[in-house]
Amino acid sequence: MTDDARDIEATETAEAVEDDPDAPETGGEDSVTEVAAKGDDSPKRTERGRRDWSRALRKVKLVPVVLVLLLVVSGGVAAWLYFERYQPNRQTDPSVARAVVGAASDGTVALLSYSPESLDKDFATAKSHLSGDFLSQYNKVIEQVVAPAAKQKSLKTTARVMGAAVSELHPNSAVVLVYVDQSTTSKDRPDPTEEASSVLVSMTKVNGSWLITKFDPV
Repeated sequence: MTDDARDIEATETAEAVEDDPDAPETGGEDSVTEVAAKGDDSPKRTERGRRDWSRALRKVKLVPVVLVLLLVVSGGVAAWLYFERYQPNRQTDPSVARAVVGAASDGTVALLSYSPESLDKDFATAKSHLSGDFLSQYNKVIEQVVAPAAKQKSLKTTARVMGAAVSELHPNSAVVLVYVDQSTTSKDRPDPTEEASSVLVSMTKVNGSWLITKFDPV
């Protein structure tokens, strides 16, 4: 093959390559720049990947911490509920109920029993079972109504508790239903008059003693 033929063939081959869109690029300034850019970006992507993994790991470690905190909080709530709602039950056991019933019964008898021969002593005994506003009201009624009538008519009353039961019971307060019979005599009626009644007796714990703070006939 002559030199002219070789030149013609080389020219045709080069033109064919330039015209072929599928032919691979062999170089050029743009190609080198793109490759350099890709090469420079690879460490950045690697660093971002490390940071993403680090954040993911911190989130994974945070989950057990959150669970522990939730358990601590729930434990604190359970303890609060125990002491606020269930622990008082220890203060309202059957022995406390018996003490409340006994105090309500004794106070009811003292409140409804008196004799003209011993009014001052009887009223003082009754007052020792009372507290609060009810004590103040009792003093007024005794001074203005009961004492004058008892002295004038020789009134004598005797109360007996026929039964009593706790209606409500709390650590420092209670309500007791008391069934009582009351016998009354006077100068005009020497024969006893019997009367049965029921009373709701509200009790409050004051300095370790159960005292009557309300007395409601029902």
